[in-house]
Amino acid sequence: MGPLIPNGIITGDWDFVIALLIGIAFGFLLEASGFSSSRNIAGVFYGYNFVVLRVFFTAVIVAMVGLLYFDYFGWLDLDKIFILPTYLTPMIVGSVIMGFGFLLGGFCPGTSYTAIAIGKLDALVFTIGLFLGIFLFSEAFPLFKDFYYSGYLGNVTLTDVTGIPAAWFAFAFTVIALASFWITMVIEKRIRKRITDYKF
Repeated sequence: MGPLIPNGIITGDWDFVIALLIGIAFGFLLEASGFSSSRNIAGVFYGYNFVVLRVFFTAVIVAMVGLLYFDYFGWLDLDKIFILPTYLTPMIVGSVIMGFGFLLGGFCPGTSYTAIAIGKLDALVFTIGLFLGIFLFSEAFPLFKDFYYSGYLGNVTLTDVTGIPAAWFAFAFTVIALASFWITMVIEKRIRKRITDYKF
């Protein structure tokens, strides 16, 4: 973990204190956004609640545009940010597995802890399954180690792959996100109207 405040302004154990406070704030925002409810999260897959999608899009846009401005003003060097290496095939398979678990359980690892913090029993069961899955994955790792490291593309980003400049990519992503906000609101209204008509 690197220093959260550079140039020796805040050093040592203060980094961990700040990280703890950021974690608490993050958990509060997850709860305030409705991420502690499995119904809200699973609602994305059924079309009646897209709040999770909109929050994720908003977070990505804020972080992406913020980083670009930080780089522009010289407060941050984007070239020095660590990018996780891409293993294309196993990442696709892993995303499908996680999406399936998302749909079944209504939580992701982070939101399950938020739900546990407010006493949700289903989140506790989900988290127990999470740790069981981690254990089984670790024990069985030698069996699919070769697959796990297949499809290596290096430390690439979407701008590297597409060749689109970062600023234009951010602009295009923002436009797509705003369009998705409108589309999902239309879908929500139609689905909820159908649910209401069905009940009565």
